[in-house]
Amino acid sequence: MRTFVLALLWTVLFAAIPLPSAHAQAAQDPTPLEFVDPVEEKRFRGLIAELRCVMCQNQSLADSNAQIAHDLRREVLVLMRRGLGDAEIRQHLVDRYGEFVLYRPRVGAATFVLWFGPALLLLGGGVVVWRIVRSRSRDGVVPHDDTQEW
Repeated sequence: MRTFVLALLWTVLFAAIPLPSAHAQAAQDPTPLEFVDPVEEKRFRGLIAELRCVMCQNQSLADSNAQIAHDLRREVLVLMRRGLGDAEIRQHLVDRYGEFVLYRPRVGAATFVLWFGPALLLLGGGVVVWRIVRSRSRDGVVPHDDTQEW
């Protein structure tokens, strides 16, 4: 009888201890999104792949498992069902979160350096190298020095 009571107490004790992995799980969407047809789902998947999670580091809405990504995916679907086009949905999210929400930001004054900075840097470096090579070639041939040992 004593063994049975001890086994019962150990069972109750282990059942009451929460598993650490249960706390480490990412947020799960309690109600998965349901689509009217495959066309809507394809459009939705394409749109959320182009939008960035506003909380995560370099993850799209499609890839992120953060709670805000779940909420934004749901909001995108609601906007789609209201009849907004893809550009209008992007603009709505840009108005709310800024250009950061777009994986491919638009070309503008604020993003000019982002789009053309690497090309300008490469062009500037090429000009510097060309000027150095040209100035050295103007000096002519280096005179032969018999005093050098090598």
